[in-house]
Amino acid sequence: MGGAEEEKQANEMPRSNSITQAQFLLWKRQKEADSSARKAEAARKREEDIAAGTVQMNGRELFLHEPWVFDNTQY
Repeated sequence: MGGAEEEKQANEMPRSNSITQAQFLLWKRQKEADSSARKAEAARKREEDIAAGTVQMNGRELFLHEPWVFDNTQY
């Protein structure tokens, strides 16, 4: 009786998939590359939208694109 129950529980328990350090580092590099590619694409699209005037610039973008707005030498 006890042996059959133990086998049933052993079959139902999830198996752990161990990975090597090389596999983990490969996965991590791929994930970071995908993340940086998505960020670069979002930045490129944001620049295009700013150039087209479809989105409002934040303070940093305004300072980088039109620094004369922040020129206080006139006062």
